[in-house]
Amino acid sequence: MSRFKKVLLNLALLIGIALGGGLASAWYMIEAGSRLSTRSFGPWVTWPSAGRPEADPYTRAHVARNAELPLSSTAELTFRAKTDNRGAWLTSGCDYAVVMEEFDPVWWDLAVYDLQGRLAPNAADRHAFNSSTVMRDIDGRTVITVARDARPGNWLPSGRGNRVVLVLTIQDANMANAIHTGASPRSMPEIVRTGCR
Repeated sequence: MSRFKKVLLNLALLIGIALGGGLASAWYMIEAGSRLSTRSFGPWVTWPSAGRPEADPYTRAHVARNAELPLSSTAELTFRAKTDNRGAWLTSGCDYAVVMEEFDPVWWDLAVYDLQGRLAPNAADRHAFNSSTVMRDIDGRTVITVARDARPGNWLPSGRGNRVVLVLTIQDANMANAIHTGASPRSMPEIVRTGCR
């Protein structure tokens, strides 16, 4: 092989690596985000600039790629959890207690989705609880059980798939603006695994 061909081959390889690395890093920033575009509170992750006119390009691309239609994040935030509080993936083969203690936004909604962004199908046709439909304990604490099979109380079916995602939407202008400016909420729901099959 001539020296010229080696140079062309090395150049093509370098361009391929650069393009692949660029595409992979762009995909990661759009899909998972970074500290520049997301905020994490335990297992919960939110894109605080979604729905804002000054949103960064990665946030805009994330919203477009996932076909989301967020309200202005001055009023609403969406949090996603793919793991429990110990960092293990959420799966429909395990049971979880979502414990809301001292969590008091104006309005909230908790739903179970699959990894493709669809509501987890289930025979009960139950997909979400919100601050108006959930039953509270006498002390005001709320516990929602996420499990495959029926449970007493606030039971949210996790379907029959494998991995699941919990999606928590809050509507509270004060909390949303505090998180956008870098403050932490007083409390976020804990996701505690209570057993697996």
